[in-house]
Amino acid sequence: MLSHTQKLNRLVEFGLEISHVADLDLLLEKVLSEARFLFNADAGSIYIKEGEKLRFTISQNETLQKRLPKGQKLIYTSFTLPINNQSIAGYVANNDQALNIPDVYQLRPDLPFSFNKEFDRMSDYHTQSMLTIPMKNTRNQIVGVLQLINAQDDQGKIIPFDAEDEPIVKHFAIYAANAIERAQMTRDTIERMIRMAELRDPRETGPHANRVAAFSVELYEAYAQKKNLPQKEVECTRDALRMAAMLHDVGKVAISDTILKKPGKLSDDEYEIMKKHTIHGARLFIDPRSDFDEFSAIVALNHHERWDGNGYPGHVDPASGAPLPGYQGKSGKARGKREEEIPLFGRIVALADVYDALSSARVYKKAWSEEKVLQIIEEERGKQFDPQLVDCFFARLDMIRSLASKYPDKNPAE
Repeated sequence: MLSHTQKLNRLVEFGLEISHVADLDLLLEKVLSEARFLFNADAGSIYIKEGEKLRFTISQNETLQKRLPKGQKLIYTSFTLPINNQSIAGYVANNDQALNIPDVYQLRPDLPFSFNKEFDRMSDYHTQSMLTIPMKNTRNQIVGVLQLINAQDDQGKIIPFDAEDEPIVKHFAIYAANAIERAQMTRDTIERMIRMAELRDPRETGPHANRVAAFSVELYEAYAQKKNLPQKEVECTRDALRMAAMLHDVGKVAISDTILKKPGKLSDDEYEIMKKHTIHGARLFIDPRSDFDEFSAIVALNHHERWDGNGYPGHVDPASGAPLPGYQGKSGKARGKREEEIPLFGRIVALADVYDALSSARVYKKAWSEEKVLQIIEEERGKQFDPQLVDCFFARLDMIRSLASKYPDKNPAE
């Protein structure tokens, strides 16, 4: 366990570290991991305020994680709670008051809130001590609720959370709340860009973009684990990758409505114009100022390349769209990139995008069955998709299914 002084020092370091995390989902993961480390909590959750409700957004549980095979992650279901006095998290948000409960199974019956034992029953877990804190920004507005579960001593025995830690937790929650607001603003800005594309092409939706981004991070983490990449590198990379993956099709804003919204099949000439959305997207991020700009250009340009070299736009200069010297085919067009000529992030988003496109209903098609989608991905191993990434996909399939449910289409086509 950390001393009081060590916790204060780590709190300062944490405030600096999270200022560099821009993606909301990854920020929440880091916030919860750090809170559990600081206060030696076995488990925890974060609820984000949405109107008059709290959304259960992320959960971690070391005891349950240890029961899983190596490389797998806990799967949890998102849900909402009303902000009222009936639940512990709802009470904390409703009254702007922290609750430090030594044993949730020994709550007094006269209290307005109660502990829901259903999760413990279903997961064969025993919740005991619980510290629940409102996360407030600098304007004193509640952004969400941080809930830590089962404090442990140095021998792993469950103990109550130390009352002396509550002021540190409150400062931690303020840092977290302000970082969450910044990340929410970044997410909102990216989703506005996606909505601009959606006005042009109804296939490009916020839920689709978020699913592709979430799948891409999952695939990257599995690939990084297979390649034994340093954890610090992985953490830095996945933040920018996730945001870049959301904007994979942003170049469609430069494509004519007559092509984007054509109800029937595109002609050969129209399809050639449509393919240029990859180049238009990459041009938006020329002269990068950050990893996000660099990754966004890579993803936009390369997410329609194929492992077998039959994708597009191939080896081109994004600024001009012209083939790079030495990479022209017999027709004079750029030769398609093949295998590891395709940047890793392009290969990752290509697989994530196809999986979601086939799995989702659209105004022009019904969703394919999962059996058919998985069959296509297996058949395209070594053709359309990087074989190693296909392996990563199937290794993380349960988590990918869970992530898909986290971002449902608001008005899916019938």
